[in-house]
Amino acid sequence: MPQPPRKAPNTNNSKKATTKSSSTRSTHSRGARSAGKNNQALNKGFPWFKSIGLILSIFFCIAAWQSLFRPISVSENGKILQIKNGQTYSGLISYMAQRDMVRFPLIVKTYQHIFIHNTLMAGAYELPAGVNAYQLLNLLNRGELAQLNRVLLVEGMTFNQLRKRLQANDEVQKTVLNLPDAQLMAKLGINEKSPEGWFAPDTYFFTAGVSDVDVLKLLYEKQKKIVSTEWKNRAPDLPYHTPNDALTMASIVEKETGVDGERAKVAAVFVNRLKQGMRLQTDPTVIYGLGDRYEGNITRKDLETPTLYNTYTINGLPPTPIAMPGQAAIHAALHPAKIDALYFVATGTGGHKFSNTLAEHNLAVQQYLQVMRARKDTNSLGN
Repeated sequence: MPQPPRKAPNTNNSKKATTKSSSTRSTHSRGARSAGKNNQALNKGFPWFKSIGLILSIFFCIAAWQSLFRPISVSENGKILQIKNGQTYSGLISYMAQRDMVRFPLIVKTYQHIFIHNTLMAGAYELPAGVNAYQLLNLLNRGELAQLNRVLLVEGMTFNQLRKRLQANDEVQKTVLNLPDAQLMAKLGINEKSPEGWFAPDTYFFTAGVSDVDVLKLLYEKQKKIVSTEWKNRAPDLPYHTPNDALTMASIVEKETGVDGERAKVAAVFVNRLKQGMRLQTDPTVIYGLGDRYEGNITRKDLETPTLYNTYTINGLPPTPIAMPGQAAIHAALHPAKIDALYFVATGTGGHKFSNTLAEHNLAVQQYLQVMRARKDTNSLGN
């Protein structure tokens, strides 16, 4: 059978389809090219972001190590950590940062805020060797850092006062404190004729249960080192024969004044007197010689009663120191001021008046008495 005639293709539709397909290909091509360009741009920029992130990560790791895991930096005198009542961890960390004991305190505080929550216990603690901030915070948090016993020994205390203070301390084991001075010194292995003056005053921290022998040996070794160093570097032409003489003078200076700027002047007065063969005539030596007989006031009879320490009746220095002098007084005794003064008296308003002659001194005494009388009259009116 004959087939029906076929329709001729629609050339216009074909053209449209072709045009549409071409347009689609063109659009896809442009999109691909655009996406390729964007990817290339991202690929070029991404390594910079990765580098910055890597640098920040490295910096943070170093900072974290420096702040938490680096051993705490302390001086020889800074191994004692004192925590006050009411002090917080944040305050403690700031305190340590101010003293260059820890770095990057913000990191330490952040760690503490997240992991450490117990309240700080006030007291004095000895920092373990090589401890870092991470370990310290956890030791404090767990209460595993041994609390120390504080012993305060003030400049000018006598050995008898030192002995009583240690005897009253329940954290000190007593083995030699009850012995007479000579036996005590023998037990300590100290070759000095008297314990007076040979123990350095300071604030000390000991673990509970420390022996009195260990305490006294530490105090003696410290004072011996100070005296030895100062003696080697002493000024020339001083009227001392032994380090004990210098220590004796230092103890007198310590008892006469607590003013920093006056110690060398007071020492100079007594050195000048010794060089001229004058008696020292200093009240603290009289008081020391009286011992338990001293009742708070020196009488004329006391000044006239001879003892080994009454410098109104003896020539030169007394046989031993009369108290525990601090390093400043020891330095002053061995480096007296270059002045010609032979006298000094209190001003009544703080400090002393130094005089070269007896006439000047007598005038200064009268001025002192006037100040004291005026003060007494003022107090009477006030009452």
